[in-house]
Amino acid sequence: MQSPFHVRVRRQGQAAVIAVAGELDLATGPELEAQLGGISPTSTELVVVDLRELEFMDSTGLSIIVRAHQRFAGEGCRLVLVRGSPQVQRLLDLTGVAERIPLAARPEELLDGQ
Repeated sequence: MQSPFHVRVRRQGQAAVIAVAGELDLATGPELEAQLGGISPTSTELVVVDLRELEFMDSTGLSIIVRAHQRFAGEGCRLVLVRGSPQVQRLLDLTGVAERIPLAARPEELLDGQ
């Protein structure tokens, strides 16, 4: 049985941490897209997308993350991913996204000093 999809956003200084859980696909993608769209790069230096509780992600979720990375980078804000499940990591590796977007093991690694 799959876990219900949810997105939690918290602020820490100039950082926003977005924790994603469940399955990220065509049906649930708009929720993540809305949360990412609500973050202002002018008041945020770092966006951390925590994938540790994400059980599954398809190309829709991947596309949302890549577009957000491009938008934030264009406005001087960094987007970093926290490693997810083996399925999620495999998708990031196979598509080359893991080489383009920085990865961390835990949000705390990125938030020290924020």
